[in-house]
Amino acid sequence: MDLAYRAAGLNHGELTHRYGDGVHILSDPYHLSLLARLSSDDTVQPQINHLVTTLYRDLIARVVCNELPICESSSDTRMIAHTPKGVFKGEITDPNTKVVCVDIARAGMLPAQVCFDALNHVLEPSGVRQDHLIMNRVTDDDGQVVGARIFGEKTGGDVDGRVMLFPDPMGATGTSLIKAIEYYRQVAGGEPKKIVTMNLIVTPEFIRNVKATHPEVVIYAFRLDRGLSDEDVLASVPGTHPDREVGLNDIQYIVPGAGGLGEVINNVFV
Repeated sequence: MDLAYRAAGLNHGELTHRYGDGVHILSDPYHLSLLARLSSDDTVQPQINHLVTTLYRDLIARVVCNELPICESSSDTRMIAHTPKGVFKGEITDPNTKVVCVDIARAGMLPAQVCFDALNHVLEPSGVRQDHLIMNRVTDDDGQVVGARIFGEKTGGDVDGRVMLFPDPMGATGTSLIKAIEYYRQVAGGEPKKIVTMNLIVTPEFIRNVKATHPEVVIYAFRLDRGLSDEDVLASVPGTHPDREVGLNDIQYIVPGAGGLGEVINNVFV
């Protein structure tokens, strides 16, 4: 059993690790239970989409609380009709924050829509944008992932000064995310205020590759999978032996993982 899945490895609701700043693994028994059910071969539609939706509603709430700016607010409540003290005054998420939520099709379609809808409840909708990138892995003759390819996009322009969110369930190699960030910097243009990736499961390889290429990226996930590591590595605090942590099989699928979520979400097994 991986130390990462034990309650003793948690600190204020996050996994204790040695990957450095900007990596948040929000492991807890409730969300690990949902992920275990989502990952099971016995779980099919419509339960698949219900679980993904529930998980991303919780994940976007945490990201909004931690990563978006706040401001002071004053607003009347229904009790203002009975007393002048019926006014809420406090700090809320700054509704003027500009956000781009990026759907990396096809596994990211549902998660991005869940996050887009949630953001429109707390921010000014005019400042919330959803972009779409059609991408796939590029593999060599041995089935090894050697990159990612964008073969379709529908985006709303540059990302200057905006918070960018990438809700994509499986953080395996990081190649798709890296390619997407490069697209926005080189083609769409502008410098985002912050880049946040929102995954259900990530691997040590994903964290290493993303942080090596784009150290400013903030990573959020519910689970860290390094299931092909040696037993002494699994017994250690994540990040202690970075070169020996293995979460991907020989065709870059996550172990224990959840299989191809792009396939099971869409019920298209190709």
